[in-house]
Amino acid sequence: MAAKKAEQALVEEWRSILALHARTQCELDRALHGHGLCASDFEVLDLLAEGMTADGGSAYRVQDISDRVHLSQSALSRLIGRLEKDGLVERAMCPEDRRGVRVVLTAKGRGLHGGVTPGAPAGDSRGLSAAD
Repeated sequence: MAAKKAEQALVEEWRSILALHARTQCELDRALHGHGLCASDFEVLDLLAEGMTADGGSAYRVQDISDRVHLSQSALSRLIGRLEKDGLVERAMCPEDRRGVRVVLTAKGRGLHGGVTPGAPAGDSRGLSAAD
């Protein structure tokens, strides 16, 4: 009987975590929508921005991005295509592996990322906030 109660408590905790995740995703999507982004778009932009070097450059292989974000390979490919169409990223052949494709954040992508990232510089009204 105690094992059944423990199992039920675990199921309830799991459901609570799923509900929290869903609410968080909805809030992120709502806040990012005004900037033309969704949470998955921001996740990829954030990953590319995180890896920027001192000279502002950064490139990740699509496979490396796929290993770090929560999207299928085909969904990631469509997302990168959409970001590229919007001028936020660029794709290029991988110089060390001709089969690979690298994705790099453009200046426009860096600007948008910086504008919607929580903790953006004071006075930058484009950052995410609880009011968005």
